[in-house]
Amino acid sequence: MVSLVNEVPRPRVPARLPLGRWLRERTAGLVALALVIGAGAGVGAVVFRWLITAFTRLFSGHADYSAAGRAAHPWFPALGPWFLLLAPVVAGLVYGPLVQKFAPEARGHGVPEVMFAVAERGGRIPAQVSAVKALASALTIGSGGSVGREGPIVQIGSALGSTLGRVARLPEPRLRVLVACGAAGGIAATFNAPLAGPFFAMELILRDFAAESFGAVVLASVTASVVGRAVFGNTPFLDLPAFSLASPLEYLLFVVLGLVVGACGVAFTRVLYLVEDVCDRLWRGPEWLRPAVGGVVLGGLLLVLPQMYGVGYPVLQNAVEGRYALAFLLVLLVGKVLATSLTIGIGGSGGVFAPSLFIGAMAGTAFGIVVHACLPSVTASPGVYGLIGMGAAFAGAARAPITAVIVLFELTGQYTVILPMLTAIVIATACSRALSRDTIYTLKLRRRGVDLDRSPAARRLGGRTVAGVVEPLPQPLGAAVPLAAAAHALAVSGHGVLPVTAGGEYQGCVTAHAVAEAIASDHEGTAGDLVELPPEVTRETSLADAVQALADAPGTGLPVLGPGRELTGWLTHQAVLTGLSE
Repeated sequence: MVSLVNEVPRPRVPARLPLGRWLRERTAGLVALALVIGAGAGVGAVVFRWLITAFTRLFSGHADYSAAGRAAHPWFPALGPWFLLLAPVVAGLVYGPLVQKFAPEARGHGVPEVMFAVAERGGRIPAQVSAVKALASALTIGSGGSVGREGPIVQIGSALGSTLGRVARLPEPRLRVLVACGAAGGIAATFNAPLAGPFFAMELILRDFAAESFGAVVLASVTASVVGRAVFGNTPFLDLPAFSLASPLEYLLFVVLGLVVGACGVAFTRVLYLVEDVCDRLWRGPEWLRPAVGGVVLGGLLLVLPQMYGVGYPVLQNAVEGRYALAFLLVLLVGKVLATSLTIGIGGSGGVFAPSLFIGAMAGTAFGIVVHACLPSVTASPGVYGLIGMGAAFAGAARAPITAVIVLFELTGQYTVILPMLTAIVIATACSRALSRDTIYTLKLRRRGVDLDRSPAARRLGGRTVAGVVEPLPQPLGAAVPLAAAAHALAVSGHGVLPVTAGGEYQGCVTAHAVAEAIASDHEGTAGDLVELPPEVTRETSLADAVQALADAPGTGLPVLGPGRELTGWLTHQAVLTGLSE
């Protein structure tokens, strides 16, 4: 005899998501991708710095020729310093065709291209950009190009993040976050700056500080920093002596310093694009040959001022430590502006972050020498002004004050001057905003017709206005119409909202929701009692502003008003979509 035993039902175990859906839909998936991208960006930064060192030794025979003082190349001693004329030419013959054939977007300083990809292309960056940008920028810097490595590493890391995100088929919002993760990881590993990386990515690349995005970007930055510190060690990027202030009165001088160096940052931006325009007008040959031919001019500049070779951090450190006279500091300032502008103008590849720090250090130290000579008892050493000038120049050029403060602190480890640093950077940012509409990054995009300060809708809708999508006006309600009649009119209109007039004059709108609530509460009144004033839209209103007004409106449509606030038409989301699809 078999006894039947009641089986206890087992709890249902939720089905596991496929890996692709898990990556696309779960926060844990985003975290996993951020960690992978951070590690990849860290490795990319290590390889990129190694490439720069290798090419610098190949082309100059020194670890950093900017501090070598016109020394001859040890492999070609008979040439003396004249090898400087050949190095940029030879390198240009290599990276010019490489960039032209495989990744034209790798030309230039890199960050604007990433900003454009995030704002206009949903974060999509071609996979080959990482390799091409690394080689082209390393060749440019190693052969004497006076540019930095922040732009290249941002583009390298961003391309890695974009590629991994597209392989996982992530939606555009998450793909943009992964691009920012790559940028943050690259900055963090290259400069040993785990805080500056996330703020650079959020303030300049994403231009947004959403919580989920920030968490992913921070994780990528931390992971990349661990990789970078494992290879490069955990020391500040610049080894400077400890600085301190001499008097509270110096804060007034730091305000002036912010104005002066902020203006220098704006001037650097103007000269950079002026030289690029001049190079564009003068060059009539194939683009792949432009870096080599322009390299002759760059080599001549390096022959006159070899301190402009490469990134130039040893020269920057010497300046802040007070090893240069006032006149030579000014020569170095002007020389760096011209050398960086020429490197970019001839088609070189490299960043403008390090040059802006260099320019700020020269301008700030020169300013410090002058004020210290005039007010020796109340001013600190000129190096303090040079250190603070570095952040002020970047703030003036890039208009990213949060990043400027944090990156300068992490690069130098100097916390004692944080208050004057904040003062000068805020003043420099305000000065830059007063003198120029664009930053050194956004100006490149505006010249292409892309305005990042406008909303995404405004950029996509261009200059179109409401006049092209306006619909016929539905029958308005009189202000004295009873609520029952108003409810019927709203029900048959299909709009859920209708305009209200009194004596032929527009009063506002009444919604079906408001009428239904009034009737349910036994309110006896008229349509005029429930009038709301929605955002006003005219035929001249841009479609971008009209879409925002529709989003803020209480109903599903908006009246279109004439010059005298008379009713001339009706606007709905459907009308906008229909107009855009035509």
